[in-house]
Amino acid sequence: MNGAELRVVLADDQTIVRDGLVTLLDLLPGIRVVGAASDGEQAVALVAEHAPDVLLTDLRMPGHDGVEATRRVRAEHPGTAVVVLTTYADDDAVVEALRAGALGWLSKDADAEAIGRALRSAAAGQSTIDAGALARIVAAGPAAPGPVPDGLTAREVEVLGLIAAGLTNTQIARRLVVSEATVKTHVNHLFAKAGLRDRAQAVRYAYRHDLVGE
Repeated sequence: MNGAELRVVLADDQTIVRDGLVTLLDLLPGIRVVGAASDGEQAVALVAEHAPDVLLTDLRMPGHDGVEATRRVRAEHPGTAVVVLTTYADDDAVVEALRAGALGWLSKDADAEAIGRALRSAAAGQSTIDAGALARIVAAGPAAPGPVPDGLTAREVEVLGLIAAGLTNTQIARRLVVSEATVKTHVNHLFAKAGLRDRAQAVRYAYRHDLVGE
Protein backbone atom coordinates (compact mmCIF):
# COMPACT_ATOMS: atom_id res chain seq x y z
CA MET A 1 0.00 0.00 0.00
CA ASN A 2 1.41 3.38 -1.01
CA GLY A 3 1.65 5.64 2.06
CA ALA A 4 -1.47 5.84 4.20
CA GLU A 5 -3.96 5.94 1.31
CA LEU A 6 -5.69 2.72 0.29
CA ARG A 7 -6.52 2.69 -3.43
CA VAL A 8 -9.48 0.54 -4.45
CA VAL A 9 -11.09 -0.67 -7.67
CA LEU A 10 -14.61 -2.01 -7.23
CA ALA A 11 -16.83 -4.09 -9.51
CA ASP A 12 -20.59 -4.65 -9.46
CA ASP A 13 -22.96 -5.08 -12.38
CA GLN A 14 -25.81 -3.15 -10.67
CA THR A 15 -25.38 0.58 -11.22
CA ILE A 16 -27.17 1.62 -8.04
CA VAL A 17 -25.06 -0.73 -5.93
CA ARG A 18 -21.85 0.30 -7.67
CA ASP A 19 -22.56 4.02 -7.24
CA GLY A 20 -23.54 3.45 -3.62
CA LEU A 21 -20.28 1.63 -2.90
CA VAL A 22 -18.26 4.43 -4.49
CA THR A 23 -20.01 6.98 -2.27
CA LEU A 24 -19.64 4.82 0.83
CA LEU A 25 -15.95 4.07 0.34
CA ASP A 26 -15.06 7.65 -0.51
CA LEU A 27 -16.49 8.69 2.86
CA LEU A 28 -14.06 6.41 4.72
CA PRO A 29 -10.82 8.13 5.76
CA GLY A 30 -7.72 6.92 3.96
CA ILE A 31 -9.62 5.07 1.20
CA ARG A 32 -9.95 6.27 -2.39
CA VAL A 33 -11.86 4.57 -5.22
CA VAL A 34 -9.74 4.83 -8.37
CA GLY A 35 -12.03 2.84 -10.68
CA ALA A 36 -15.50 1.27 -10.84
CA ALA A 37 -16.34 -1.62 -13.18
CA SER A 38 -19.60 -3.21 -14.31
CA ASP A 39 -18.16 -6.70 -14.88
CA GLY A 40 -15.12 -8.81 -14.19
CA GLU A 41 -13.37 -8.15 -17.48
CA GLN A 42 -13.58 -4.39 -16.97
CA ALA A 43 -12.40 -4.85 -13.39
CA VAL A 44 -9.25 -6.64 -14.57
CA ALA A 45 -8.61 -3.85 -17.09
CA LEU A 46 -9.00 -1.19 -14.38
CA VAL A 47 -6.64 -3.07 -12.09
CA ALA A 48 -4.08 -3.17 -14.91
CA GLU A 49 -4.53 0.57 -15.45
CA HIS A 50 -4.51 1.79 -11.85
CA ALA A 51 -2.58 -0.91 -9.90
CA PRO A 52 -4.83 -0.51 -6.82
CA ASP A 53 -4.11 -2.03 -3.43
CA VAL A 54 -7.42 -3.92 -3.41
CA LEU A 55 -10.12 -5.07 -5.82
CA LEU A 56 -13.56 -5.22 -4.17
CA THR A 57 -15.71 -7.32 -6.45
CA ASP A 58 -19.22 -8.72 -6.61
CA LEU A 59 -19.30 -12.50 -6.97
CA ARG A 60 -22.08 -12.83 -9.54
CA MET A 61 -21.72 -10.74 -12.69
CA PRO A 62 -22.40 -11.40 -16.38
CA GLY A 63 -19.47 -12.45 -18.53
CA HIS A 64 -16.41 -12.62 -16.30
CA ASP A 65 -17.74 -13.14 -12.77
CA GLY A 66 -16.01 -12.35 -9.50
CA VAL A 67 -14.27 -15.73 -9.33
CA GLU A 68 -12.72 -15.32 -12.79
CA ALA A 69 -11.79 -11.71 -12.04
CA THR A 70 -10.13 -12.83 -8.81
CA ARG A 71 -8.22 -15.58 -10.59
CA ARG A 72 -6.94 -13.24 -13.30
CA VAL A 73 -6.03 -10.39 -10.95
CA ARG A 74 -4.10 -12.67 -8.62
CA ALA A 75 -2.26 -14.25 -11.57
CA GLU A 76 -1.61 -11.09 -13.59
CA HIS A 77 -1.43 -8.42 -10.87
CA PRO A 78 -0.29 -10.13 -7.64
CA GLY A 79 0.26 -6.78 -5.94
CA THR A 80 -3.51 -6.27 -5.80
CA ALA A 81 -5.45 -8.10 -3.09
CA VAL A 82 -9.07 -9.15 -3.64
CA VAL A 83 -12.13 -9.00 -1.39
CA VAL A 84 -15.45 -10.48 -2.54
CA LEU A 85 -18.66 -8.65 -1.60
CA THR A 86 -21.91 -10.43 -2.45
CA THR A 87 -25.51 -11.11 -1.45
CA TYR A 88 -25.28 -14.80 -2.34
CA ALA A 89 -24.76 -17.52 0.27
CA ASP A 90 -23.39 -19.93 -2.33
CA ASP A 91 -20.74 -21.93 -0.53
CA ASP A 92 -19.20 -23.38 -3.69
CA ALA A 93 -18.81 -19.96 -5.31
CA VAL A 94 -17.43 -18.39 -2.12
CA VAL A 95 -14.90 -21.17 -1.68
CA GLU A 96 -13.95 -20.97 -5.37
CA ALA A 97 -13.27 -17.25 -4.98
CA LEU A 98 -11.11 -17.91 -1.92
CA ARG A 99 -9.27 -20.70 -3.72
CA ALA A 100 -8.70 -18.29 -6.61
CA GLY A 101 -6.90 -15.99 -4.19
CA ALA A 102 -9.50 -13.72 -2.57
CA LEU A 103 -8.50 -12.75 0.96
CA GLY A 104 -11.95 -11.78 2.20
CA TRP A 105 -15.67 -12.40 1.80
CA LEU A 106 -18.31 -10.00 3.08
CA SER A 107 -22.06 -9.91 2.63
CA LYS A 108 -23.58 -6.78 1.10
CA ASP A 109 -25.30 -5.93 4.36
CA ALA A 110 -21.89 -5.35 5.97
CA ASP A 111 -21.52 -1.81 7.27
CA ALA A 112 -18.96 0.71 6.02
CA GLU A 113 -16.55 0.11 8.89
CA ALA A 114 -16.57 -3.66 8.31
CA ILE A 115 -15.87 -3.17 4.61
CA GLY A 116 -13.10 -0.72 5.41
CA ARG A 117 -11.49 -3.17 7.85
CA ALA A 118 -11.69 -5.97 5.30
CA LEU A 119 -10.04 -3.84 2.63
CA ARG A 120 -7.24 -2.76 4.94
CA SER A 121 -6.69 -6.32 6.16
CA ALA A 122 -6.52 -7.65 2.60
CA ALA A 123 -4.05 -4.95 1.61
CA ALA A 124 -1.90 -6.09 4.55
CA GLY A 125 -2.12 -9.72 3.39
CA GLN A 126 -4.57 -10.81 6.08
CA SER A 127 -7.74 -12.83 5.61
CA THR A 128 -11.16 -11.46 6.60
CA ILE A 129 -14.35 -13.53 6.40
CA ASP A 130 -17.56 -12.41 8.09
CA ALA A 131 -19.06 -14.69 10.73
CA GLY A 132 -22.00 -15.82 8.62
CA ALA A 133 -19.81 -16.68 5.66
CA LEU A 134 -17.36 -18.56 7.84
CA ALA A 135 -20.14 -20.62 9.42
CA ARG A 136 -21.42 -21.66 5.98
CA ILE A 137 -17.94 -22.50 4.70
CA VAL A 138 -17.09 -24.58 7.75
CA ALA A 139 -20.47 -26.35 7.56
CA ALA A 140 -19.81 -27.18 3.92
CA GLY A 141 -16.49 -28.76 4.85
CA PRO A 142 -13.82 -29.84 2.37
CA ALA A 143 -14.90 -30.91 -1.08
CA ALA A 144 -13.49 -34.43 -0.72
CA PRO A 145 -11.35 -36.31 1.80
CA GLY A 146 -7.78 -36.97 0.85
CA PRO A 147 -4.25 -37.24 2.19
CA VAL A 148 -2.85 -34.26 4.07
CA PRO A 149 -0.34 -32.50 1.79
CA ASP A 150 3.34 -31.87 2.50
CA GLY A 151 3.41 -34.03 5.62
CA LEU A 152 1.43 -31.58 7.77
CA THR A 153 0.36 -32.89 11.14
CA ALA A 154 -3.27 -32.79 12.29
CA ARG A 155 -2.46 -29.88 14.61
CA GLU A 156 -0.71 -27.96 11.84
CA VAL A 157 -3.76 -28.45 9.61
CA GLU A 158 -5.94 -27.14 12.44
CA VAL A 159 -3.75 -24.07 12.86
CA LEU A 160 -3.75 -23.52 9.09
CA GLY A 161 -7.56 -23.60 9.03
CA LEU A 162 -7.71 -20.98 11.76
CA ILE A 163 -5.24 -18.78 9.87
CA ALA A 164 -7.51 -19.09 6.82
CA ALA A 165 -10.42 -17.99 9.02
CA GLY A 166 -8.55 -14.77 9.76
CA LEU A 167 -7.43 -15.48 13.35
CA THR A 168 -4.23 -14.02 14.73
CA ASN A 169 -1.67 -16.14 16.60
CA THR A 170 -3.03 -14.80 19.89
CA GLN A 171 -6.59 -15.75 18.95
CA ILE A 172 -5.47 -19.19 17.76
CA ALA A 173 -3.69 -19.76 21.07
CA ARG A 174 -6.87 -18.93 22.98
CA ARG A 175 -8.97 -21.16 20.71
CA LEU A 176 -6.64 -24.15 21.10
CA VAL A 177 -5.82 -23.42 24.76
CA VAL A 178 -2.07 -23.41 24.14
CA SER A 179 0.64 -20.79 24.45
CA GLU A 180 1.26 -18.27 21.72
CA ALA A 181 4.83 -19.60 21.47
CA THR A 182 3.41 -23.05 20.66
CA VAL A 183 1.23 -21.55 17.94
CA LYS A 184 4.24 -19.74 16.44
CA THR A 185 6.12 -23.05 16.38
CA HIS A 186 3.27 -24.75 14.52
CA VAL A 187 3.05 -21.83 12.09
CA ASN A 188 6.79 -21.92 11.41
CA HIS A 189 6.71 -25.68 10.85
CA LEU A 190 3.73 -25.64 8.48
CA PHE A 191 5.15 -22.67 6.56
CA ALA A 192 8.45 -24.53 6.12
CA LYS A 193 6.78 -27.79 5.04
CA ALA A 194 4.41 -26.13 2.58
CA GLY A 195 6.93 -23.59 1.27
CA LEU A 196 4.81 -20.61 2.39
CA ARG A 197 6.20 -17.09 2.85
CA ASP A 198 3.29 -15.33 4.55
CA ARG A 199 -0.28 -15.66 5.81
CA ALA A 200 -1.76 -14.61 2.48
CA GLN A 201 -0.11 -17.60 0.83
CA ALA A 202 -1.28 -19.78 3.73
CA VAL A 203 -4.91 -18.80 3.13
CA ARG A 204 -4.69 -19.66 -0.55
CA TYR A 205 -2.91 -22.94 0.27
CA ALA A 206 -5.63 -23.91 2.77
CA TYR A 207 -8.46 -23.41 0.27
CA ARG A 208 -6.54 -24.96 -2.63
CA HIS A 209 -6.08 -28.15 -0.62
CA ASP A 210 -9.59 -28.18 0.91
CA LEU A 211 -8.23 -27.88 4.44
CA VAL A 212 -10.72 -25.32 5.76
CA GLY A 213 -13.31 -26.79 8.09
CA GLU A 214 -11.39 -29.91 8.96
